[in-house]
Amino acid sequence: MEAARPLTMLSRRTGVGERLNLTHLDGLMLAAAFGLIAFSIFTLAVATADDVPGSPLFFVLRQSVYALIGVALMFAVARVDYSRFRELRVGIYSAMVASICLVLVFGAAARGSRRWIELPYFRFQPSELAKVLLIVSLAAFVIEYRRRGASWRSTVRILAIGLVPAALVFLQPDLGTALVIGVITLAILFLSGVPWKHFAAIGAAVAAVAAFALVLAPAAGMPLLQDYQQERLTSFLNPSQDPSDSSYQLNQSEIAIGAGERTGRGDQASQTELNFLPEHHTDFIFAVIGERYGFLGATFVLSLYALLVWRALRLLTLSKNLYGTLIAGGIAAMIVCQVFVNVGMNLGIMPVTGITLPLMSYGGSSVLVTFMAIGLLQSIHVQAQLASRDSRAPTPLLR
Repeated sequence: MEAARPLTMLSRRTGVGERLNLTHLDGLMLAAAFGLIAFSIFTLAVATADDVPGSPLFFVLRQSVYALIGVALMFAVARVDYSRFRELRVGIYSAMVASICLVLVFGAAARGSRRWIELPYFRFQPSELAKVLLIVSLAAFVIEYRRRGASWRSTVRILAIGLVPAALVFLQPDLGTALVIGVITLAILFLSGVPWKHFAAIGAAVAAVAAFALVLAPAAGMPLLQDYQQERLTSFLNPSQDPSDSSYQLNQSEIAIGAGERTGRGDQASQTELNFLPEHHTDFIFAVIGERYGFLGATFVLSLYALLVWRALRLLTLSKNLYGTLIAGGIAAMIVCQVFVNVGMNLGIMPVTGITLPLMSYGGSSVLVTFMAIGLLQSIHVQAQLASRDSRAPTPLLR
């Protein structure tokens, strides 16, 4: 009876936060995520007030709803032991591929592409969800094949598993998301310990495919890229060639960011206020930040991303197993790639590919999926903390 008393007292002291695993969440990661979504809502409030006549809060209200649902999803995923997803790898991967194929057949067409499935009050983009589902399933497949050694066959199989959804997304066509999926695949391969000679072969293959798609295929009259995709690439290489057409977005974005200078123009942000800057609530929201809040505002946002990525990379060593390490690395690669490409195209150093800025750009699928990814990171952190606590706990005496 005496030995059981401390355990009884401990169970009474366990609060709601402990039962829900909330006490083991990464507070800095939460602060970065909440800071980004709050700044997104604030920026949308001032930048889109005149976009929808009669509804100045059209984008703000919807982004707020997406944020609330996303936060709920994050806490729900954080409560689940991520290791359980490893056993469901085949089902998760199959569902991901099926959802992308569903878009190709039944997806709503907009601006020459099929990327969304129209739902009541919501447009669902399966390719966004595919990024997280691929990370979870591919990490499990890597561990499965890793047991057989670092052979060429295993590397090719893993690479094929990652490139199948990338190819399907490319057919929508969505070059930006396909690029992110490719980066995720390479990041997980790298973290799994694939030999450097395998990466050298992959790099050579990627260079050959790029040369064929950008040079040889168009020269032979069989272009693989859509006309607007080719125009975006050429306008990126020579933005002054046709400033009123294909390079218009890049030029207006550069003007907006340059006009912001150090502290921003505030309500005098003419590029945004007069609608010279296209897609200023989605792809080019970073240009809005640069114009309205200047270098200081842009630095603040990038600092939040740096904090988020740092906390994700920290889990590479804290994770209780390799599966968690691969998931954390894949999510970190996803966030870094999206931020780098989106900010780069706003600054004119990357072509316009339509990649959103995580938790900043308006969009339900992007916000929800990013919060789900952060929930996975929190699950890895929670499980690592619980495993560390259990390893330090003294073994009770049996009487």
